[in-house]
Amino acid sequence: MESMISADPWAGAVQDIVAAGRRMDRFGWVPATAGNISRRLADGRIAVTRSGGHKGHLTPDGVIEVTPDGRAVRPGERPSAETLLHCQLYAFAPEIGAVLHGHSVASTVLSMAAADVIELTGYEVLKVFEGQDTHDTTVRVPVFDNDQDIARLSRVVAPHLGRMPAGYVIRGHGVYVWGGTMDGALARLEGLEFLLACELERRKIAR
Repeated sequence: MESMISADPWAGAVQDIVAAGRRMDRFGWVPATAGNISRRLADGRIAVTRSGGHKGHLTPDGVIEVTPDGRAVRPGERPSAETLLHCQLYAFAPEIGAVLHGHSVASTVLSMAAADVIELTGYEVLKVFEGQDTHDTTVRVPVFDNDQDIARLSRVVAPHLGRMPAGYVIRGHGVYVWGGTMDGALARLEGLEFLLACELERRKIAR
């Protein structure tokens, strides 16, 4: 997906989110009303998908504006339930410009079988992640237990921030990835999902 360009920063953010939702939907990563997508605005506020709704069929009305601590700017609007996890990433690293959360089959199944980490070793596509310049390496993807208390989950994730080059997985739930731009976040998401799918296939063969 080429970066969307708009003279209106809000319109540009909305266009990026809508396009990302459609792209994620093509791969089957946002089934039903699952997943959420956000982009940081220049003033520090965040454009994020509204709670509910299919991310593959987003319209501009499906994107709302929240403050850096996740509160809807317009009273009565309801952001995605996991907005706080997006806010956590933006607060941690000013260079993060977009955050994506999807629910793929591979991430869901592998996370249910993993202890606290999924190790990805020897794959060429590992080079899509920041700091990786060879296939001859291992990238560890943390797996955190699912929790409907998002504030509590964010506290579990917090000690690992800055040490997750490929993002992380919530058990039985899905992946979180981020990047400096929407294109960068999408590249990271596609790389991680490809590798998780490869790992799932390898485990099938090994049986």
